[in-house]
Amino acid sequence: MKAIANNKEIKTTWPKKSNTVSLTKHIKRYWQLYAMLILPLTYFIIFKYVPMFGNILAFRRHRPGMSPFGEGWVGLRYFKMFLNDPAFWRAFKNTLTISLLNLIINFPIPIIFALLLNELSGIKFKKIVQTVSYMPRFVSTVVVISMLGEILSPSSGIVNNVLQNVFGINPIYFMNEPEYFRAIYVFTDTWQFMGWTAIIYLAAITGIDSQMYEAAMIDGASRWQQVKYITLPTIMPTIMVMFIMSIGRLLSIGFEKVLLLYTPQNSGVSDIIDTFVYRIGLLQSNYSYSTAVGLFGGIIGLLLVYSANKISKKMTGDGLY
Repeated sequence: MKAIANNKEIKTTWPKKSNTVSLTKHIKRYWQLYAMLILPLTYFIIFKYVPMFGNILAFRRHRPGMSPFGEGWVGLRYFKMFLNDPAFWRAFKNTLTISLLNLIINFPIPIIFALLLNELSGIKFKKIVQTVSYMPRFVSTVVVISMLGEILSPSSGIVNNVLQNVFGINPIYFMNEPEYFRAIYVFTDTWQFMGWTAIIYLAAITGIDSQMYEAAMIDGASRWQQVKYITLPTIMPTIMVMFIMSIGRLLSIGFEKVLLLYTPQNSGVSDIIDTFVYRIGLLQSNYSYSTAVGLFGGIIGLLLVYSANKISKKMTGDGLY
């Protein structure tokens, strides 16, 4: 008993092995991977984080030839100015309308396309369809609008030729009419980004365990039931992440495309926040005013992302962070 008691009193301390490698050793071991991060990190620092300091102009008065960060504090003066500006609210309304229309139409289309593409059995044909669908992503926006201008031209465009020769309809200047602007914008986005975005969903689908489908087939599940109860629930985290990112871009739609499609005739529906900032800031040199508008849009986007992420976590359990 004494021996046992003595053994209990003895505390043996063994040297603990650390499973974590110091950061310095880790960098030395995988220095090639860290070296590859230099360029993207430099890009984000220079073009994303450094420009954030320019937001101080929203609270200071900018004067040409003086400090780039403005002269003298003016508080919320510029925020009150654009909140009382009807032109801003028109641009805000147009931005929301185009973004929501684009979200409703072009968010589910890549998902549906990926599901359909996954059902193709011919590997060669599947690769051809996938390649053809995502190639427009690499076409410049300027080239896309130029092609669209030729196709929709009232004099030599193929669309107007068909309408005139087949249906007897007078030529329509689609690029100049306000009622066609939103449809043209959404259509070009579908053509350009459907196949590219579908790649993300296809990658998620290919990661699904094939044994789940085999078990479903044994139980007599149809193809639609397999998609409904296996594919869609499995890729739901990916869908929710893409949805949250799309919500965050509601107030920052394609500036280049809108600017190229913009005309004085369709300005009532094509003037968005980005073109409003471009016109006020660069063309009229009112940098403080345009900075306040841009900062307002960024804050709204941040709130939208945060809200969408919260709702997504409560409803599905998945979120961006």
